[in-house]
Amino acid sequence: MSETGQEILAGGSAPASAGDPGFLWDFWYPALRSEAIRGRKLATAMLLEVPLVLGRTREGRAFAMRDACPHRGIPLSYGRFDGQAVECSYHGWKFDGCSARCTEIPSLSSQDKVKVERISAGHYPCAERDGYVWVYMSAPRQAGAGPGARLAETLPAAPELPKFSEKYKITHLECDLPSHIDHGIIGLMDPAHGPFVHQSWYWRSRRSIHEKAKQFEPIPNGFRMSKHEPSSNSAPYKILRYFSGAATTTMIDFVLPNMRFEEIRSGRLWFSSRATVTPVRRDLCRIDFVAAWNVLLPVTVFRMFAKPFLRQDQLTMIQQAEGLKHDPRLMLIDDADRPAKWYFALKAGLLESRRSGAPMVHPMSGPVTLHWRS
Repeated sequence: MSETGQEILAGGSAPASAGDPGFLWDFWYPALRSEAIRGRKLATAMLLEVPLVLGRTREGRAFAMRDACPHRGIPLSYGRFDGQAVECSYHGWKFDGCSARCTEIPSLSSQDKVKVERISAGHYPCAERDGYVWVYMSAPRQAGAGPGARLAETLPAAPELPKFSEKYKITHLECDLPSHIDHGIIGLMDPAHGPFVHQSWYWRSRRSIHEKAKQFEPIPNGFRMSKHEPSSNSAPYKILRYFSGAATTTMIDFVLPNMRFEEIRSGRLWFSSRATVTPVRRDLCRIDFVAAWNVLLPVTVFRMFAKPFLRQDQLTMIQQAEGLKHDPRLMLIDDADRPAKWYFALKAGLLESRRSGAPMVHPMSGPVTLHWRS
């Protein structure tokens, strides 16, 4: 850190080195929407540069395996699925959907000694939450025993969006960002871009910029913008206060590897959202946004305003990608960029903890108040 409070990022295209994609393994990531796999239909996804084929058994259980036959490498997604096993289109090898273990090799004769059950296409644990199929992406070091070698009962629960009443509305949005996961995430948590990227009558404008002071506190694997009264220059918060007649508070969490949660409460009314930035490739990531609420707001109306908002972020990242092609020197400043610094420190701390076996060192020693204008 320099005396001016600027921190220089060495690489513009990605903070990770050229040989390291900079991904965080051993976490749950959303692969696709649950509705994408119905009946005997197979679907594909790419997570952390790993090609996946996903389906649903006849009992309704979602599964994911590596989309490559271990025999000759042809994608298994070109094959057939009977509700239990995926059959390779090249030589008819069959793999159980839920375990990825080979169950049949049609070309084997009575003279062959191949132990079919020891062959695996590579299994990844699945869980469904909030309309998404989540896949647990095990570290490559486990590939020898199958990527899903870690027992399902030892895995943490897949993330779930907090909800605060039995009845609520829910909706989903997504978009692709042509950038490294790190740039996508620090863009997600950036508190200062709003008046410039999201200018609109219902949100805010450059004329509304004013100084803010927010308290942050450490939480496991992340940090929290402590509960506070939301900005006075945003129309949605004003409307919420009008309908509830009560004080409105908001709280924002960031949690590794890629999740931003926001909780807004106003009397009995609530709004809850989660945005994830998931690495597809080292040069492509995807935002998955899910929101739930019990406010008297139709889903169609919410989407009408939320989709342009997300599109503005996407367009900005597309434009940023043009500059990052030339690998410029970048900087982070205090205090508006402190959350980005915490993210990089949390990521480094987690990787070092996994390497050494020592407890993870959190970059925050306690609550801190940050100041910026937006």
